[in-house]
Amino acid sequence: MKKLCGESVSAVGSLDDLPDDLQFEAIINLAGAPVAEGRWSKARKELLIKSRTETTKKIAAYVERVKNKPKRLISGSAVGYYGNGGDRILDEDSPFHDEFTHRLCQEWESEACRVLEYGVMLTILRIGLVIGRNGGFLQKMLFPFSMGLGGRLGNGRQWMPWIHIDDITGLILFVLKNDEMEGVFNATAPNPVTNNEFTKTLAKVLRRPTLMPLPAFFLKLAFGEMSRLLLTGQRAVPTSAVNKGYHFHFTHLEDALRDVIG
Repeated sequence: MKKLCGESVSAVGSLDDLPDDLQFEAIINLAGAPVAEGRWSKARKELLIKSRTETTKKIAAYVERVKNKPKRLISGSAVGYYGNGGDRILDEDSPFHDEFTHRLCQEWESEACRVLEYGVMLTILRIGLVIGRNGGFLQKMLFPFSMGLGGRLGNGRQWMPWIHIDDITGLILFVLKNDEMEGVFNATAPNPVTNNEFTKTLAKVLRRPTLMPLPAFFLKLAFGEMSRLLLTGQRAVPTSAVNKGYHFHFTHLEDALRDVIG
C-alpha cells in the first residue's frame, strides 16, 4: 500500500484495527463489488448488496464508537439509483424506476445515512460510468473497438451518463473543501450521450469502423437481467454540483476519451 499510495498512507484489514483516539477529517467509502461482472444470480445479487451495505454499516459503527467523530462521510452510490430513466433528464430530485439497481443503491445510501445520527456531515455521490486509464468499463471496450469489431448495444438509444476519472477525484476534493456540499450529488459530466453517440465517438477517436452492433435479444440471452445495465440508462446531469460551483474538467465525451486513450 505504501508503494502504491505513499509513505503517509497506512492500510488496515478491519476498522476494528483502528485505535479509538485517531482523528479523521473525513471518510471516503466507494467500496462495492463490480455490478457488471456476469449474470445476476440470486447469490450474485446478495454479494452486490452486502459488499456495499456491510462495509457502510461497519463505518457507521466505527463513527458511533469513537469519541472524535470525523467531520464528513463521502459515500458512493450510482446513477443506477434512478433505474431506467428513458429520455427524461434526471437531476438529484428526479423520481426513480423501481428495479434491482434502484434497490441496491437505495439500501447502500440508507446505511450511509446512519452517520447523520452522530453529527457527521454526509455527501452521497451517485456516480456514472467512469472513464479512466487503468480499468473500468472502457477498458473492456477498447480491444474489440480497436479491432473494428465494436458497435452499438441494442438500438443504441439508451443514455450513458459518463464522467472522467479526474472529475471524480476533483469532485471529491471539492466536497472536502466545501461545507455546503451536503446531500446527494450526481457525479456525472454535464453532457450525457446515448450509446449510439458513445459508439461513434469512441470509433472516431480510435479511427476504426463500428461493424458489430449487438442486438438486444443476444444481450438478454447472454446476460439475463444484468443486460438491463447495457440496454437501459439514465440521462443524469450534475445539477447540484454545478449549482454549488464545481467546474468540470471534461464536459464533452470526445475530449475525455482522447485524454484517456492518448
